[in-house]
Amino acid sequence: MGGRHRTDELDGGYNPYQEPSSRRRAGRGKVLVPLAGAVALAVLLGVAAYVIMSRDQGCGENKVALQVVASPDIAPAITKIAASFSNSSTPVNGSCVTVSVKDSDPAGVTNSIAGSGATAGRFDADMWIPDSSLWVAKLRSTPKGSGISAPAVGSIARSPVILTAPKPVVEKLSSAFGEPSWSGLMSAANAATPDGLGRRIRVLPLDPTQNAAGLSALLAGAGILKASGAGDEQLVGVLRQLSESAVTSPANMFATMGKQSTRAPIGIASEQSIWAFNNKSDEGQMVGLYPAEGTISLDYPVLITAKDQATRDAAKAFTTALTSTASRKTIRDNGFRTPDGKPGGAISQANGLNPKAPRALKIPDAETVNELAQAWSRLKLGGRILALLDISGTMALPAVGAPGDRMRLISQTAIEGLKLFPDKTEIGTWVFSTNLNGKGVDHREAVPIGPVGGPLNGTTRREVIARSLATIRAKETGDTGLNDTLAAAYDKMKAEYEADKINTILIFTDGVGNDDPEGGVTNAEILRKLRDEFDETQPISVIIIALGANDAAGRRQMQNLAKATQGEAFFPNNALEIRKVFLEGISRRLCAPNCNGPSQ
Repeated sequence: MGGRHRTDELDGGYNPYQEPSSRRRAGRGKVLVPLAGAVALAVLLGVAAYVIMSRDQGCGENKVALQVVASPDIAPAITKIAASFSNSSTPVNGSCVTVSVKDSDPAGVTNSIAGSGATAGRFDADMWIPDSSLWVAKLRSTPKGSGISAPAVGSIARSPVILTAPKPVVEKLSSAFGEPSWSGLMSAANAATPDGLGRRIRVLPLDPTQNAAGLSALLAGAGILKASGAGDEQLVGVLRQLSESAVTSPANMFATMGKQSTRAPIGIASEQSIWAFNNKSDEGQMVGLYPAEGTISLDYPVLITAKDQATRDAAKAFTTALTSTASRKTIRDNGFRTPDGKPGGAISQANGLNPKAPRALKIPDAETVNELAQAWSRLKLGGRILALLDISGTMALPAVGAPGDRMRLISQTAIEGLKLFPDKTEIGTWVFSTNLNGKGVDHREAVPIGPVGGPLNGTTRREVIARSLATIRAKETGDTGLNDTLAAAYDKMKAEYEADKINTILIFTDGVGNDDPEGGVTNAEILRKLRDEFDETQPISVIIIALGANDAAGRRQMQNLAKATQGEAFFPNNALEIRKVFLEGISRRLCAPNCNGPSQ
């Protein structure tokens, strides 16, 4: 039942699966592909097995053992259909067929066949029924999966991917959210608008790397955003926010929804998973909310992976059985729609669902699907950031487009930007001007680098940084000292480089100006250092946010510094542009270290 599942953080572990003792007859051919490590997929994935033995129909020694791997949600329906098929009196080419059905996570099967991920192993089955053709497309795009044949049947069932919420909060959601829609969901999940719907609504997505429903929802939402004319930074804001709240399974999502919160929860799930939860749970009903724009459905294709002809013939016969009238009834009885969108009695208002089929959205092409999946993975990478804050004399000058001086605006900018980074991001801050830490030392550490959500001085590093920024003041007699500071920061980040993170130096300044009249690193020297030492295999990018930097020569210098490290220089005109700049900076991890777009 939904409320008894372990939370997302407690997932883990496998239950070993023992191979059935009765094997198929000799000579049925090798497995689909030779994969490194002869570890059985069933052992790796902890699958449950359902073995349906055929009755003795007088076939003698002419028997074929057909092994089917199906997505866990549809496996019970396939098992029932297999039992009927196995017990029928109709042989296939004179042979009786014994069917065994195992449930196994489609993401794990995809990794196993492709030879990637933690579940890379040996796939030994004759048929595969994943929950979505998205897995098939992903598999066929890999070297080891490129030889997979097209599905024998494009779809044996459908389950629309929709929004869901506990019944008691639906009215509250309606008040805050209006009509259910992908555009509303994306707005509520956008890190760029934390003061909007996100203050009242808590979005719980499914991890798209592990769930086809999660990926389908992202594809639908991203398509709606693009059609509305939204820029890439808005999509990045959504992905960044969703990546922090994503759960690994529908069970974990439903369990998380039951937790008390000041914000109304809304999740993403397949229609069938909502039915399955409501069918078993005594902890409150979930309601399906159908996006106004339409949606993408899970489509349950059937792939025949057997090699020898006798088993392939048996698989084809079973595939035909899966589309029979009786099989379609079984599928509908288990909370699915048939491929034409028709529901059974399980899809009803009483079960929190709408029998009317939602409008179908077209699945994007393979390139778009891969780009979105890669964007999600890149944005989940950890970050390591050293922020350098200019406190030189010119920072005491009035700001443009905001009350107070430039120092106050820079501080507010940094505090706002801090909100966009997840807790695991490692951040530290330096302040810089001339002679800050003794003669000739132009920088001083304000907060050491560490996880922004981690403990520091009795609170979190995020809070310590925010307090430091709020009290920072300009050194009225100080010059910039940027070059010496940047050289020292680059040396530090190189020495402490972390390969599993995006390593960045983030500079807040009002321009190069009078760098250091007492000497130190020149403009030409710092530029040469960055160009000579930048390493694409261990990239450390420089991102510059310059407020009030109107000097043309200074702008060119900052652009050159950023470009030397595949970074970028931004010149926002006022406070309203700050959040967009931060999101654009975050979006650069999608292309790092090969971001060669023009500086702004």
